[in-house]
Amino acid sequence: MLCRLFVSALAGALMIPVAAVRAQDVPTGGGRGGGTPEQRAANTRAFLGLGPAPDKAAATRGAPGYQKACAFCHGPQGRGAEGPNLIVSDVVLGDDHGEHLTPFLKVGRPEKGMPAFKNLGDDELKDISEFLHEQVEEVANRGTYQLQNIIVGDAEKGKAYVAANCTSCHKEGSFEHIAGRFRSADQLQRGWVWPNRPADNSLAITGTVKANDGTTIKGRITQISDFRVTLVDSDGKSHVVSRGAGVDVQITDPLAPHQAMIKTLKNFDMHNVTAYLESLK
Repeated sequence: MLCRLFVSALAGALMIPVAAVRAQDVPTGGGRGGGTPEQRAANTRAFLGLGPAPDKAAATRGAPGYQKACAFCHGPQGRGAEGPNLIVSDVVLGDDHGEHLTPFLKVGRPEKGMPAFKNLGDDELKDISEFLHEQVEEVANRGTYQLQNIIVGDAEKGKAYVAANCTSCHKEGSFEHIAGRFRSADQLQRGWVWPNRPADNSLAITGTVKANDGTTIKGRITQISDFRVTLVDSDGKSHVVSRGAGVDVQITDPLAPHQAMIKTLKNFDMHNVTAYLESLK
């Protein structure tokens, strides 16, 4: 059964307060969305509580019946017209394979203008239910999206962009075969725009904290917020320092240039660089 969190998110009501940012624990690039489309879809379905995957064959069978019996009121994809949006309907989201929708559709809601579909058989109603579940899946589950070929840029222009913007931090030879480290071109693009922080902490955020008692602590920042900062020093000892008057925090982030870059990166530059890096594969 779909969780209420997803319903709120679709309705635009989800708000996530953030008290602290885990600097090292959140992947920031090519690691997101990994795996095959089927694996990504299954992972997203489990995370959102979407329940079983829709039966695509049944959904295809149910499409004509839905268009004939329901689309005039709820829209061709169930997203609402004169009647309500079924994508966020509790009745639809509380059903898996027609076990609740089938008896509901047979009775309808005459008091709200929804007729009973007594002339439709159980199998036909189950197929219509699967069609509705497929519409929910298409809206909710980004893991099912099929990426098209994104190698549409000019590799020579990408090479010029790299020479002008990237060689101050990276050696020219470091771009050789970089595309071979990624499973697909879309992951390559995500990876160079917003790289992962490797497990060896070579790109970890580090900092120097001068406390109000005059002591200085240097190390890898593992957590930082407006209220406190946590560092791990060279001996592996963790220090938690409250941020307040007289406390100075200096942060060094090796990925800061990438964070600055994406504020001005144009789409055509992004595609050009991806094409260039792919050409070095």
